[in-house]
Amino acid sequence: MDNFNFYSPTYFAFGKDREQDAGALVKRFGGSKVLIHYGGGSVVRSGLLDRVKASLNAESIPYVELGGVKPNPRSGLVYQGIELCKREGVDFVLAVGGGSTIDSSKAIAAGVVYDGDFWDFYCGKYIDKALPVGTILTITAAGSEGSPDSVITNENGMYKRGATGDAIRPKFSILNPALTQTLPPYQTACGITDIMAHLYERYLTNTKEVEVTDRLTEALLLTMIHEGPRVIENPDNYEARANIMWAGMMAHNNAVGVGRSQDWTSHDIEHELSALYDCAHGAGLAVTLPANFTYVMHHDVMRFAKVAVRVWGCQMDFDHPEVTAKAGIEALRRFFISIGMPKYFAELGAKEEDIPKLVNSLCRGNGRPGCLTGFTTLNEEDCATKPGFQMRRPNIWKRFFWNIQTLRSATR
Repeated sequence: MDNFNFYSPTYFAFGKDREQDAGALVKRFGGSKVLIHYGGGSVVRSGLLDRVKASLNAESIPYVELGGVKPNPRSGLVYQGIELCKREGVDFVLAVGGGSTIDSSKAIAAGVVYDGDFWDFYCGKYIDKALPVGTILTITAAGSEGSPDSVITNENGMYKRGATGDAIRPKFSILNPALTQTLPPYQTACGITDIMAHLYERYLTNTKEVEVTDRLTEALLLTMIHEGPRVIENPDNYEARANIMWAGMMAHNNAVGVGRSQDWTSHDIEHELSALYDCAHGAGLAVTLPANFTYVMHHDVMRFAKVAVRVWGCQMDFDHPEVTAKAGIEALRRFFISIGMPKYFAELGAKEEDIPKLVNSLCRGNGRPGCLTGFTTLNEEDCATKPGFQMRRPNIWKRFFWNIQTLRSATR
């Protein structure tokens, strides 16, 4: 196990009707004027936004509003939020929504107290100062309610990139599982997929002797495998929603990732898809993860075999561990399909002719050095596809489009 520091100070208020505590929690954590940041739609229609305002009014806390957050949140709205907060003297940002709203709120919070362009943080600069952020979660997926991370798409080039810093860990997060009961099954399934991706990409490590965090990760994966189908079958199953909501937070506050190297290449690859096609992040991951895992499996076949046995119940073949490893990857793919996720990128609107553009952005865009590092290193040769280009192994993008006939059929 590697040396590590872990600081996770977020106060969690979990359970039914806890959004009524928003005003008291803002006051507790020093807020005197609030930006309420949200998307719109269900937050407004459900009355949640009105309940949040009433809670702030009860504590005599003034607020301004900024709605309009979309999935794969954009830089343009972040700039608007920064300007609004500076003009109005806001000292606390309250996110009401899912991961996109929370990520946008974090970017605003960092940008308000920074003299430069907030995008500097999404080019590698660590966030060491920000306005305090609170969250009221409505979609279980991204884990941003407990993490030091944020992902934003820059509309100048459509680069989707992440930033990090303990300063943007939420001061408090209100987690009411009942708020997720109205989500369509597709959005619920996307969230389940994202949570499992956060777990898998921590599980894929080159660090030895990390049994504690291995076992914690496996337990959370087993929880998702158990609760996912239950909540898809019955969206009103509060207990299943509650278990998924807490698992989603645990998956991404890094409690299961400390002391070990991690792999985020699947996320990086998917970010190019959702930036270009504006597809749901979880849906993109449902195809990206099995394809990438199949490609990198031989880097440490026993790690894939281990999760196949411990999580998916596959039989260990000690003479041919790659058989076990492949069975585990296929079990993951089948699970995603069973909850309504896509199998092929054509289902996301992806086009084979866009592969060079995707690869260039992935490997070179926004100052990247030409490769991705994580569980293993992927260079442009691994990721690119060229007419007549032959390689020892099918490259990742070719593997994504490995069934071209199915791709074309699904596109029609």
